[in-house]
Amino acid sequence: MEKTEIVNKLTFVFRKIFNNNSLIISNELTANDVEGWDSLTHMLLVSEVENTFSIKFKLKDLNKMKNVGDMVEIISSKF
Repeated sequence: MEKTEIVNKLTFVFRKIFNNNSLIISNELTANDVEGWDSLTHMLLVSEVENTFSIKFKLKDLNKMKNVGDMVEIISSKF
C-alpha cells in the first residue's frame, strides 16, 4: 500500500474519531496538536486504524509512534 493511500485513509479515520471534518494530518502531527486527543481517544484511534487497515499493532509499534509520520511508516511496514 502506498503512503499516499495510507494518509488518505488515516485522514478519514482522524476526522471520524475527532469529529472534525477539516482536520488535516501531517507527518509531524502529534496529540498535542489536536484538541481532544487524550488517552481515551488515542485508544479509539488505534482501534479504528487497526480495523480500517485490517492490522494489529504490537506494543513495540505503539511505543514507536511519536507522530503521524511514525504511524504511517509502521502501517506501511505491515503490507
